[in-house]
Amino acid sequence: MKKIAVNYKNSLICDEEFEYMAHLVSSSHKKLHQDVDKENSYLGWVNYPIQYSTNLLNKINSAASKIKKNSDAFIVIGIGGSYLGTRAGVSALKHSFFNMLPRARRQAPEIYYAGNNLSATYINHLLDVVKDKDISINVISKSGTTTETAVVFRIIKDLMKEKYSEDELKDRIFITTDKDSGALRTLASLEGFESFVIPSDIGGRFSILTPVGLLPMAVSGININEILKGAKDAFEEYNNDNLMENDCYRYAAIRNIMYNKGKYIEILANYEPSLHYLSEWWKQLFGESEGKDNKGIFPASVDLTTDLHSLGQYIQEGRRDIFETVIKIDDMKSDIVIQSDEENLDGLNYLASKKLSYINKMAMEGTNIAHLDGGCPNITIEVPRMNEYYFGNLIYFFEKACAISGILSGVNPFNQPGVEAYKKNMFALLGKKGFEDLKQKLNNRMNNNI
Repeated sequence: MKKIAVNYKNSLICDEEFEYMAHLVSSSHKKLHQDVDKENSYLGWVNYPIQYSTNLLNKINSAASKIKKNSDAFIVIGIGGSYLGTRAGVSALKHSFFNMLPRARRQAPEIYYAGNNLSATYINHLLDVVKDKDISINVISKSGTTTETAVVFRIIKDLMKEKYSEDELKDRIFITTDKDSGALRTLASLEGFESFVIPSDIGGRFSILTPVGLLPMAVSGININEILKGAKDAFEEYNNDNLMENDCYRYAAIRNIMYNKGKYIEILANYEPSLHYLSEWWKQLFGESEGKDNKGIFPASVDLTTDLHSLGQYIQEGRRDIFETVIKIDDMKSDIVIQSDEENLDGLNYLASKKLSYINKMAMEGTNIAHLDGGCPNITIEVPRMNEYYFGNLIYFFEKACAISGILSGVNPFNQPGVEAYKKNMFALLGKKGFEDLKQKLNNRMNNNI
């Protein structure tokens, strides 16, 4: 079976640089695997693809079948790692216009996402869409008190209480949370809602291969067994400290070489709209893992060729502190052959008999060369095909690369202390606690600026 490969011919990196990184990568590999069993290391994701329970998988598939049977719409309520992985999977693997397909073709409920913002407009529009449908929800939060998720859960739960009896709610509300504690764990116990566990040793951005991502993806009709098989094979493939034999580690090394050369921004580029949310998930994974101690590559993304008509100029001739990582899908499952036109008013007959996927790939190759000539080095992550197996494989590829890259850069890639700062201020401004302290802090800043 073909493997995911990293093509670095346009990276401007020489063999000597890889040789220098080899022993650093090997040391980082050993540190990562030595720390797996340490308490509070948040490294449960490393071995998860070979340790998950078959009983858990059966429970997830059973719940998904129930939801598909009794629901017209399914709402995933969560933020960050609690929903981005799911959305990445559904977007990459299902129809681009999934919710608009007839139910007979979809064979699953419409899928919506909430609890990832605090916009009243968004929530009201969502309620307009689902109010006359039979709905089920999956609320996902380890603490159960994440503001965006908790607020929206309260709103949608109130709507459901108007529509359904207490017994019916037990078949429509599914909770994914901490095993032992937290508001949602308490609620699940009190109300008898079916629940799933977010492993305590896996952080949100690394949780897509747990029930956090597996249940909603199963509801969409995705074969989660194949996703985990792909992740399991990736675990075995990338459990090797030899940089020259491990493309996952090669990607991590390239990122650090680029950073040391003053390339502080990485642009993840895709040429398939279906990969947009994979890029969003990737941005959280790397941004939250590496952006610490005034260090880290800033993760950005573009959807090409679309963004060539908006950001292409900047990438070509803007500041030269960027590099590109391009995701290339080798074998497309859908294609169109361009037909000849007798009048040829658009001048496109030179493309007649060519496949659209081929034209898209030539656009990618031409762009990579142009950007390299403009001083933006690029690498390509070549994925044989976008199916469940390779999606799981690619997710683990990025997770492992992120861990090694973070260790190489000298940060702890598994915590996120900076995320709590905005929450503290928001709570204070809303009157929860500490308002007077925050008010004094703001006044002091204003006085110092006068």
